[in-house]
Amino acid sequence: MATSKKVITREGWEKKLNAVKLRKEDMNTLVMNFLVTEGYVEAAEKFQRESGTKPEIDLATITDRMAVKKAVQNGNVEDAIEKVNDLNPEILDTNPELFFHLQQQRLIELIRQGRTEEALEFAQEELAPRGEENQAFLAELEKTVALLVFEDASNCPVKELLDISHRLKTASEVNAAILTSQSHEKDPKLPSLLKMLVWAQNQLDEKAVYPHINDLSTGKLEDPAE
Repeated sequence: MATSKKVITREGWEKKLNAVKLRKEDMNTLVMNFLVTEGYVEAAEKFQRESGTKPEIDLATITDRMAVKKAVQNGNVEDAIEKVNDLNPEILDTNPELFFHLQQQRLIELIRQGRTEEALEFAQEELAPRGEENQAFLAELEKTVALLVFEDASNCPVKELLDISHRLKTASEVNAAILTSQSHEKDPKLPSLLKMLVWAQNQLDEKAVYPHINDLSTGKLEDPAE
């Protein structure tokens, strides 16, 4: 037997929402966490002055972390590796997968620049030994070297390796590793909370009719469709 859903009016729903007490300090901490994790150092410094919220890490390290990320995004992988080692040599020493992916990106940049002989030499000396120790690394190396077989990379089945999106992926991996080394979450908390909000609304939809937040950017309540 079907059961009707409970109907909650806007007035009733707003009353429930207003009954939930949130500390301003907690909200400020959430904002600071987002600014620090995403690397908005100037905004974090300003927010610290205005709100008195103490960041979880030294804000000076954000500049260094963003310099590493930008170097990878620009294809300057060797420079990025040097910067990571200046920050903390243990990051790459204890993360062989990350180091391989950085070296793989260096190989991709050599291929992108048409430096074929140098790319082959780099692959043989730096990446092949790691591939012998790890089958997953070997498979990735073989895919990357396949780029050299095609004169026109657009015809290569792994042409996505040359996309800027691959640089961004590697840069994000490095960024996450640096944050982890600083005992900081690799992802900001705010997006996770917004996902939880969407999930909670979907769960409640099965039991009640009530005003929704459909646009997360505004947080505006909208009455349910008739």
